[in-house]
Amino acid sequence: MCHKLSRTVLVGLCFAVLGVSMSNPALAETWTNSLGMEFVWVPAGEFVMGSTSRIAGDDEGPVTRVRISEGFYLGTCEVTQGEWEAVMGENPSLFQDCGADCPVERVSWLDVQEFIAKLNERERGNGYAYRLPSEAEWEYAARAGSRGDTYGGDISEPNGRDPVLERTAWYVANSGGGTHPVGGKRANSWGLHDILGNVWEWVGDWYGGYPGGSVTDPTGPRTGSARVARGGSWDSYARFCRVANRPDVPPDTRSISLGFRLARTK
Repeated sequence: MCHKLSRTVLVGLCFAVLGVSMSNPALAETWTNSLGMEFVWVPAGEFVMGSTSRIAGDDEGPVTRVRISEGFYLGTCEVTQGEWEAVMGENPSLFQDCGADCPVERVSWLDVQEFIAKLNERERGNGYAYRLPSEAEWEYAARAGSRGDTYGGDISEPNGRDPVLERTAWYVANSGGGTHPVGGKRANSWGLHDILGNVWEWVGDWYGGYPGGSVTDPTGPRTGSARVARGGSWDSYARFCRVANRPDVPPDTRSISLGFRLARTK
């Protein structure tokens, strides 16, 4: 879960004590900040970004080999209503009856930048900073070494109740019309919960096309009119809850299906 050491992390700590190398990313280290927000270490590596799936969008290609040159910490869960309120002093979410452990929503990309600035000020002097993950970092972490539609396998029912998403995501077929407490569905092999479903997640990039070929640490266009959201949400059909899906959203948009997850520089 999001505020406790998982079993795999505990195993990893045991291996570390015994002097065994933790080469499996599933046994990565976790770190918790002063608000109780848990982060997991995402190692550097390479992956193929985009999709050639039969249900892929035109903007999911050309597939591009991406190198992530430096590891980073990423929140094991989406930022919650309680965490937002602790920093901002108010809660903009519609689904407040869901509770403090439900993801914050109705926050624009611009609102998120204000949250990040206040959180960085709060923890200034610790030698690190919070930010949104880049689009490439997000997909790399969401895939966690997988190659299909989702980290749990390919989607077979794009417009219905999909057996893969039933285990891994809150989406339109099982959400009951709203968000759910974070961490309730199966995480990917790197320990990330709700990376698909529950709420869409803002990323740092302006929306733009993929270059194709091979690139290192891409961050999208320098300017634009829309940012990128990732992961699908409680009101999304299965076809949209894929690791490669990437809608463009104006940065001042506030939606009851849109939240975010934080990255942290080392």
